[in-house]
Amino acid sequence: MENAFYSSFDYERCGTPPAKSSPAAPDFRSPFQQDRDRIIHTGAFRRLQNKTQVFASGEYDFYRTRLTHSIEVAQIGRSICQYLYSSSDLLGDDYYIDQDLVEAACLSHDIGHPPFGHTGERVIHRMMRPYGGFEGNAQTLRILTETAFGETRGILPTRAMIDSVLKYKSLYGELDDPPNHFIYDEQAKWLDFAMGGHGFPADAVPGKKRDAQKSIECQIMDWADDTAYSLNDIADGLHAGFLNIEKIEKWAEKQSLSDRESELIELLIEKTIRKDRVESTIGYKIGQFINHTRLVEWDHPMAQYSNRYRYRLEVDEEILQESKLYKRMAYEIVFRSQQLRQLDRKADVVLSRLFEEIAQFYIRDEAGPGPNHYQILSDGEESRIFAEGLTSAQRARLVCDSIVKMTDGGVKRFYKRLFDVDYGSIGDLVSG
Repeated sequence: MENAFYSSFDYERCGTPPAKSSPAAPDFRSPFQQDRDRIIHTGAFRRLQNKTQVFASGEYDFYRTRLTHSIEVAQIGRSICQYLYSSSDLLGDDYYIDQDLVEAACLSHDIGHPPFGHTGERVIHRMMRPYGGFEGNAQTLRILTETAFGETRGILPTRAMIDSVLKYKSLYGELDDPPNHFIYDEQAKWLDFAMGGHGFPADAVPGKKRDAQKSIECQIMDWADDTAYSLNDIADGLHAGFLNIEKIEKWAEKQSLSDRESELIELLIEKTIRKDRVESTIGYKIGQFINHTRLVEWDHPMAQYSNRYRYRLEVDEEILQESKLYKRMAYEIVFRSQQLRQLDRKADVVLSRLFEEIAQFYIRDEAGPGPNHYQILSDGEESRIFAEGLTSAQRARLVCDSIVKMTDGGVKRFYKRLFDVDYGSIGDLVSG
């Protein structure tokens, strides 16, 4: 049965695929299934297995990486769709939010994140500030539309797919030196495509008001992400020993907690930690965070073009506050711990020095390779960076692509080859 929730407006792709020498067989997949499958087969998705979520990838075998986090977000996103379908009178058998589209958004929401987590994001943004900044979500959009598979066409995503990952819809140049929450100025064309050229309501000025203009799939992806990391960061912190009863109690004593928040902390200590029921508790909480959502109608101008703007996702206030409590606790106890801050500092030093070294050969050398040029990037990367007519900002963006796509381990090996005099045997080179 055809799903009337979507139309040709939602299915339109952001480009035309290259002509094939022989006619292709009819594709048995829906457009959104094709979006999802293309994401799974990108190098950017595979590299998430060696990118930091909370703890550096490779440090422990049990804790989450960006890849396992993305898979969990996708499962939660699909479950929210199923829950809304079964609980909302606004949906039906021939009118429902596509789970494959939401899954694609969830699987891809972090593919633009650099090595070393949010520390890496801050460092690269600092280095890229003169050239238009860096933002993980903007990089995700860049990969989907332009750089996946090392070509210039990305995965040719549908309009609905592009819109489902656009958590932020403000351009870097529209904001006053923002630290995050923007897309690149040169991505205005993709923003325009996502909105079908229809623009925004008059009061949707750049910043939070503009960013609040999210499709329902983007809203679901966003809440699935919040659910996953607010709960799973606690689980990983407990397993790693960064969170324990003593630390939680000391932290809680310094907070101005509401009665409800105090009750949640007590339940975490008594029912989860003391009884060693971390996994079962987290699983139950995920179910709660899903089951306390609902679909409400939204009077948005874009609704005349797409049902994706006809609805908003509402989450019960108690659940929203619980999520914020867990995120605050994880940030202040785990992320601000001495051990992780030391690792953050090391990541800052490594990425800063690496960027500066590459920049002197590929951004500032406007004449291109000369007699004093050292090739430290691949042939393909060099040819794109030194293409005729590029500005320094365009070359910087390509250098940024090369660094951001590296995994945590890849950055370490690259750094050692450049700066560690005892590193560089043939075995090191092959394994790099």
